[in-house]
Amino acid sequence: MAAYLQWRRFVFFDRETVKEPSGLDGAGGKPFALPPGIAVCDSGRGSLVFGDMEGQIWFLPRSLQLSSFQAYKLRVTHLYQLKQHSILVSVGEDEEGINPLVKVWNLEKRDGGNPLCTRIFPAIPGNKPTVVSCLTVHENLNFMAIGNLSPSPGFADGSVVLTKGDITRDRHSKTQVLHEGSYPVTGLAFRQSGKTTHLFVVTTENIQSYMLSVKDYPHLELDTHGCGLRCSSLSDPSQDLQFIVAGNECVYLYQPDERGPCFAFEGQKLIVHWYRGYLIIVSRDRKTSPKSEFAGNEAQNSDKQVLNIYDLCNKFIAYSSIFDDIVDVLAEWGSLYVLTRDGKIHVLQEKDTQTKLEARKSVLLFVSALCLQDCAGSADWKVELFRSMLFRKNLFEMAINLAKSHHLDSDGLSEIFRQYGDHLYNKGNHDGAIQQYIRTIGKLEPSYVIRKFLDAQRIHNLTAYLQTLHLQSLANADHTTLLLNCYTKLKDSSKLEEFIKTSESEVRFDVETAIKVLRQAGYYSHAVYLAEKHVHHEWYLKIQLEDIKNYQEALRYIGKLPFDQAESNMKRYGKILMHHVPKETTELLKILCTDYQPSGDSEGMLEGKKANSEEFIPVFANNSRELKAFLEHMTEVQADSPQGVYDTLLELRLQNWAHEQDEQIKEKLHNEALTLLKSGRFKTVFDKALVLCQMHSFKDGVLYLYEQGKLFQQIMHYHMQNEQYKKVIEVCELYGDQEACLWEQALGYFARKEEDCKEYIAAVLKHIENKNLMPPLLVVQTLAHNSTATLSVIKDYLVNKLQKQSRQIEQDEQRIQKYREETTRIRKEIEELKASPKIFQKTKCSICTSALELPSVHFLCGHSFHQHCFESYSESDSECPTCMPENRKVMDMIRAQEQKRDLHDQFQHQLKCSNDGFSVVADYFGRGVFNKLTLITDLPVGKAAATIEAGLQRELLTHTKRST
Repeated sequence: MAAYLQWRRFVFFDRETVKEPSGLDGAGGKPFALPPGIAVCDSGRGSLVFGDMEGQIWFLPRSLQLSSFQAYKLRVTHLYQLKQHSILVSVGEDEEGINPLVKVWNLEKRDGGNPLCTRIFPAIPGNKPTVVSCLTVHENLNFMAIGNLSPSPGFADGSVVLTKGDITRDRHSKTQVLHEGSYPVTGLAFRQSGKTTHLFVVTTENIQSYMLSVKDYPHLELDTHGCGLRCSSLSDPSQDLQFIVAGNECVYLYQPDERGPCFAFEGQKLIVHWYRGYLIIVSRDRKTSPKSEFAGNEAQNSDKQVLNIYDLCNKFIAYSSIFDDIVDVLAEWGSLYVLTRDGKIHVLQEKDTQTKLEARKSVLLFVSALCLQDCAGSADWKVELFRSMLFRKNLFEMAINLAKSHHLDSDGLSEIFRQYGDHLYNKGNHDGAIQQYIRTIGKLEPSYVIRKFLDAQRIHNLTAYLQTLHLQSLANADHTTLLLNCYTKLKDSSKLEEFIKTSESEVRFDVETAIKVLRQAGYYSHAVYLAEKHVHHEWYLKIQLEDIKNYQEALRYIGKLPFDQAESNMKRYGKILMHHVPKETTELLKILCTDYQPSGDSEGMLEGKKANSEEFIPVFANNSRELKAFLEHMTEVQADSPQGVYDTLLELRLQNWAHEQDEQIKEKLHNEALTLLKSGRFKTVFDKALVLCQMHSFKDGVLYLYEQGKLFQQIMHYHMQNEQYKKVIEVCELYGDQEACLWEQALGYFARKEEDCKEYIAAVLKHIENKNLMPPLLVVQTLAHNSTATLSVIKDYLVNKLQKQSRQIEQDEQRIQKYREETTRIRKEIEELKASPKIFQKTKCSICTSALELPSVHFLCGHSFHQHCFESYSESDSECPTCMPENRKVMDMIRAQEQKRDLHDQFQHQLKCSNDGFSVVADYFGRGVFNKLTLITDLPVGKAAATIEAGLQRELLTHTKRST
């Protein structure tokens, strides 16, 4: 029995007869009929194309509105419609007895309403009459091949004419005979693979392949048997563009260099086509007797013909039907169109994939019923039922193959895989089920599968699924955790290492999750490997320090990190490292805070960075020795270290000094601390340094800081507390000029002492007397508290003070008498000016010094001016230009005094800081601060009176200024 009879048969196509479109009156429904005499046909670019025996070419669009034009005078013998271009190539005859003509039509351009013919040339070079057997055109319009037959009686030879170049133009193409043989050429096909072009040539006795991309067109004979006319075709990429040749017993597939598989399909083949992964074969019904000259050439006999549609990938027959005298089978608009000799057109519409699957299920149920019926009389019916179950399993495989061949979307395929997996899982075939579930990855929710295989006995299946999930980069953190737990449960170290030791570009899992799981499971070495490889510094150090306890390795790892990571990790883990490896940790911190470069950067290409040493001081808790070494190193190599470094170093040195018992070492520590204080690094933190020195009773440091902070009173109080009298006097002598109250405090201090301090009191009184620091009454009151101080102690002071006061009183009385006399004189002069006339006897101008001439200007002050000189130099009509500058100074002084009358804060400050407070009070009394006086004068009656009054005031001011 033929192999194809073993293939399952399905009805995956619906057959209908094409009917005429309905008219305006609704009439229609009659079968559509083609014009008589149709000889050849083709399809493409949205139309079915026909050629008849009258030389006309017909176009049938989807609307079924036929149109035609006269292409040849006699007949059309061949048509080829390109699929990617609106180009139609035809072969026909215009006269009897001459070579057929090839015409190239551009369907997008028109010439008088007909398609434009761009080229006409004979099918065969020369004048020898020939018959064209087949025609093919390359889609790039650069190749065209024509097969020919010899019409001479008794001969059956054939040749192939190749046209290379632009087939639409005469100038850009070249025609040559490619093949000559003794057998008729029955089929041609171009195959394009990359930049390589092949031409398949099939005759009745052999098959050859020509390589057109190489000079001289080398060829290879693929087989020694051929086929009849229209019994060859080229498959699509789903079958790797193989050349299909249908003989009477088998169908062969060919590559350009070898023969491929063959299929035993018996029967005389008449037509072969390829459509969307299907092989279409029209053959004679085996119930009739074939009559043909050479295989498949008698298509005009009114015999029954069988059309079979084969799925070669899935090995089933998608459709089979019998027709009457098929002319050809065309593919257009997503359907197949079968033309019969009676002019009718039958359309075969492929069913959708879901319908196909339902059809397969119906077949399965039918076959299962037959199996049960056959085994009804058998005792072992369970075995037959199991056979039926196996057949049901094959259904899933066939459904998968069908879906793939029909390009079912991934969602549909995934659903089939899921059902197949469920079927196998329910049967207990967990290994097979997991393989089907793996094929659903990316579509099916992983939790659906994971729940089924959580049992410990199926952990290896779950591991396989999770591995594939990670390989496709679809796993999340939970899946990674579960997979690693599976590895640890199985104790499969090799798989675990293979999983984690993938290259960085191939990592398909969450690294941090993997590290956590491995650490929790105790696989510390694997976790450390992952952390180091994928630059998870924190996890690496956590495992090394907390789990492995390898502190040296952790410190070495930190030393290799970039500066920012090394700094942050030393802040985080520095205390732990300092506790276990203090020396090495201190050395790394010194490098980190001075000129850090990762240990791997041996060439020093990176610029060194510096960390803030102050931030690492807390790391040295309970490690004062290492801290002192670190801080001293930082102050030596980096003078601009943060202030906290110096503060901490001072505190450490003071602590060591305070607790040291050895006198020599203590003296050394004393000098070191004092040297550090004198380095000038504590000006901004004076209070902090002072508190540290006071806490540790560091006397020299306290006094030094008092001196630097100008706290002279604190220095003196310090000596007073220690009853160092000479030191008190020395402090007053050193700093008394800067702060006068020191002498007053010293006098009060000695006055409160019950022991004999006459010597020191005398020294203080002498200085107070010289500088006039205290009123005598206050001095007496101060010393009254001392029972040992007698009058003899202050006798000299009081005598000298009284003598000075007497001399001062005499001077003041003389000055008062002088002011009184001056005042009497000025008042008398003013009265004279008011009561007596003023005689102006000036003979020269006070400005130009020339002889005074009229008109002239005279002032009461005694100055006279030419009128033109006065007008040129005077700024005011009522003031003397000569006296004006001096008068203005006096007026400015008066205004200044008036402005300062209310300056009480300034008065208090001057009173407090002045050596002679009484003089300050007297000065402010003179300014009118305590008794503000207002001078009210009578308003002048006229301009002359105003001028006289202004002159009198100026004269008074002038005399007053001169007397002072």
